[in-house]
Amino acid sequence: MAAQSKAERRAINQRAFFEARQAARAERGPRGLAESWVERAYTVAADREKRGDPEAWNDLSRTIATWVDRYTE
Repeated sequence: MAAQSKAERRAINQRAFFEARQAARAERGPRGLAESWVERAYTVAADREKRGDPEAWNDLSRTIATWVDRYTE
């Protein structure tokens, strides 16, 4: 097996953590899954920002705004 970098180990651990939390939240139905995806979206956007890509926050913001518009009277 090839040696893993610290970043690769971190990514694997984050993914495993997310999947475990998502499975637990899935038992609560769609609301639990939505909470899991929102948490993951924030984590991804923050990680992208740290790597020099602030556009991820803009994209997330636009996506959420579109959803809110769709479900607001």
